[in-house]
Amino acid sequence: MPTIPACLPPLDVTSPKVPPSPNACDTHAHVFGPADQFPYAADRSYTPPDAPLAKYLGMLDTIGFARGVLVQGSAHGHDNSAMLDALERQPARLRGVAVADADVSPADLRSWNRLGVRGLRFNHFFRDGQLHYRGGVPLSAAQVLAPVMAELGWHLQLWIDVKDLPETIPVLKSLGLPVVIDHMGRTDARAGTATAGFQSLLRAVGDGWCWAKVSGAHRLSRAAPDYPDARPFHEALVRANPERLVWGGDWPHPRVEGEMPNATHLFELFQQWTPDTATQHRILVTNPARLYGFPN
Repeated sequence: MPTIPACLPPLDVTSPKVPPSPNACDTHAHVFGPADQFPYAADRSYTPPDAPLAKYLGMLDTIGFARGVLVQGSAHGHDNSAMLDALERQPARLRGVAVADADVSPADLRSWNRLGVRGLRFNHFFRDGQLHYRGGVPLSAAQVLAPVMAELGWHLQLWIDVKDLPETIPVLKSLGLPVVIDHMGRTDARAGTATAGFQSLLRAVGDGWCWAKVSGAHRLSRAAPDYPDARPFHEALVRANPERLVWGGDWPHPRVEGEMPNATHLFELFQQWTPDTATQHRILVTNPARLYGFPN
């Protein structure tokens, strides 16, 4: 059994200098544990610190987000219990993106839909020819699950390095579902924006069939805390199509390769990198309401 590294806890947050718009949504965060109630998967890539619902809501309140989207983290494997419990406790405020094997029953997916799940996340993120995170579900399972996902109006969220996106686009289009790409395509910022992979993401977002999360600057860049080499990726996506973008802070920042970011500072970078307030409102309020089914 390989050694399972432990993650650092998230940094304390403070109120930003300029608060987000009313009904703003942080569309990418995780709840973990508490482990005595929601155990972590035995076969996992990392052990997070407990980051339960109360602590997550405290982060949202401090930064000023009225709404949030919880994404199933791989430390819990395919057991969505911690996330589903949070959705059940906060039905007006939260939505979720779950993980499901190909053999999950349609009845289970419909039950999750009633709790607020609005999509499924698949792992197509490779390093050295292997999936980088244990506990995820490969994209191949989406072919089985797509009909029920379409019935429920769900989207497919994909964890992928954009270097692998060009060859994956035909598969994604064949599924007939809205697609959301995590963390600006999770490339290495040092590669620049001109790569074939990132350019394929810009075209997909520009054409409107694909969404992207302008999140994860701390995953593209090692230049903490301001991540200046991630900014061109953000700006290129905003130019491509701001109607297909959402933002998330990735709290509590599991398995960060480098300095732990601060969620408040990440949000303030979003504001700096998106100076037009109407575009900010679209990305933080209008687009998430549409994608995750929050009331207008």
